[in-house]
Amino acid sequence: MSRKLSRRVFVAGSAAASATFRFAPAIAQAAPFKIGLLTVKTGPLAQGGIQMEQGIAAFLKEKSNTLAGRKIEFISADTGGNPAGAKSKAQELIERDRVNVILGPLAAFELLAILDYVRDKETPLISEAAAEDVTQRKANPFVIRPSSTSAQCCHVMGDYAAKELKYKRAVTISEDFAFGYEQMAGFQRAFEDDGGKVVKKLWPPLVTPDYTPYIAQIADVDCVFNGFAGSNPVKFMRTYSDLGLQGKIPLLAGWTAMDDALLHSLGEEAVGVVSAHWYSADFESPANKRFVAAMQKDYGVLPGGYAAGMYIAGQCVEATIEKLGGKADDRVAFAEALHRLSLTDTPRGPVKFDHLGNVVGDVFIRKCERKGDQLVNTVIKRYPNVSQFWTYDEKAFLASPVYSRDYPPAKFLNQ
Repeated sequence: MSRKLSRRVFVAGSAAASATFRFAPAIAQAAPFKIGLLTVKTGPLAQGGIQMEQGIAAFLKEKSNTLAGRKIEFISADTGGNPAGAKSKAQELIERDRVNVILGPLAAFELLAILDYVRDKETPLISEAAAEDVTQRKANPFVIRPSSTSAQCCHVMGDYAAKELKYKRAVTISEDFAFGYEQMAGFQRAFEDDGGKVVKKLWPPLVTPDYTPYIAQIADVDCVFNGFAGSNPVKFMRTYSDLGLQGKIPLLAGWTAMDDALLHSLGEEAVGVVSAHWYSADFESPANKRFVAAMQKDYGVLPGGYAAGMYIAGQCVEATIEKLGGKADDRVAFAEALHRLSLTDTPRGPVKFDHLGNVVGDVFIRKCERKGDQLVNTVIKRYPNVSQFWTYDEKAFLASPVYSRDYPPAKFLNQ
C-alpha cells in the first residue's frame, strides 16, 4: 500500500504511542531506506527511551537525513516498556512499514520477546538492550549490539573494586528482572574471582515506592554495587544519602545507574560514586564532540549511553549502506555486513564486533565529582577492547549457564 510522504517536525519525548517522521525523497533517487526504532516513552524506563530517540535523531540531522546517498525514512514506535508492546510494535514496523532495519529496543525482556520474530522475518536489528544470551548461547544472525551486554561493564567494575579499590566485602542491589540479574552476576563473578565476597544480594521490584527496607539491610561491607536503570537510580541514591550511608559505605554503579544523562537530576548524593560505563560524555573523539554538541544544542541535555548507543547504531547503518551500495535493501546481506563492521571513530571510540555480534570496545571507570555548579563523571581509568567474555575462555563461558539471579551461585552469602 502506497504511503504519502510528508515532512514533520521532530518533537522529543512525544507521548504518542507511535510517531512517524517522514522525509521526502529526491526525484530520480532510490526509494528511501527505512529505519524503525523500538523505544520506551512511558513508565520508569522512559528517560532512557526518550534519549534513544534523541540520539538517532541527532545523527540523522547531522547527516541531513541522508546516509551514503540514500534518503532516510525514520519511524519511531513506543513499546510501553513491556514484552507484548515490543512484539506488537516490531510487527507493525516489519509488516506494515516494511523497515529495512530496526534499532532498539531498550529493555532485555523486550528484546527476548522479539528475537525469534526478527529472525523469522529476516530483519536486521541493532540492539540497545543488553540481554546476555542474544549474543551468546542464542546468538541471532540478524542482531548486533554496539553498546554492551548486561555484564560487560560489570565484569570491569568487579575487577576494579577488588584490585584497585581493595574492597573485600560487597552488597549488590538492582531491580528484580533479567537486566539486574545479569549485571549483578557479572560483578559478583569478577569480584569474587579477584578475592572479594558478595555477602548479600537485594532485589527490589522494578517499581518500588520506597527503597528504605532494602537499604536498611546493608551493613558491615566495604561497598554497595547497584545496577538500577531508568529513573530508579535517582530515587535510590537520594534514599541512600537520606539514611546516612553516603560517605560511610562507598557506592559503586553499573552504566545505567550513573549514566551521564542522569547527572542533571542528581545532587550531592552522587558525589564520589564510582561507575563503569562503555561511554563517557568527556571522551575526546571527533564523533563524540559532534554528538555532545548536537545533543546540547537540540535538546539541552548531556547525553548518556542510551543516546550514544543509537547514534552509534546510525553510524553502523550508514557504514553498511555505503559498503553494500545497491544491495543495501537485501536484508540478509545487510545483517551479514553488520557483523563484519569495524568503526574507527564513534562517540565511544573504536568498535568492532565479535563473531556472535557483540561489540568489543573500551570501558571507562568514572568517579562523580562536582566541578563548579555541575556534576561530572571524571574518567579515572580506561580498560581497552573489553569483550563480552571478559578474560574468561569463550568456550567454557558458553558451556556454563547464562547469568541469572542464582548463577553463578554466591559462595559467601550472609557471611
